[in-house]
Amino acid sequence: MFFERLREMRCDNMRTQQDIADILHCQREVYRRYETGKVEIPVSYLITLARYYDVTTDYLLGLTKERRPFPKE
Repeated sequence: MFFERLREMRCDNMRTQQDIADILHCQREVYRRYETGKVEIPVSYLITLARYYDVTTDYLLGLTKERRPFPKE
């Protein structure tokens, strides 16, 4: 499931759930629910996290194993 990538990315970047909640301007408990898959994350938050982590939304969604499948120009 794609929500597993949310936790993976957060931990890889040594961030707490509160850190990410602050970036998304939401409460930590709300973010925790996204990360555990109890609630679907809004598209706008998904885009924000993709930009923050410098990965594609496809990667966060688990559609690809490549973090950046397209070269930056």
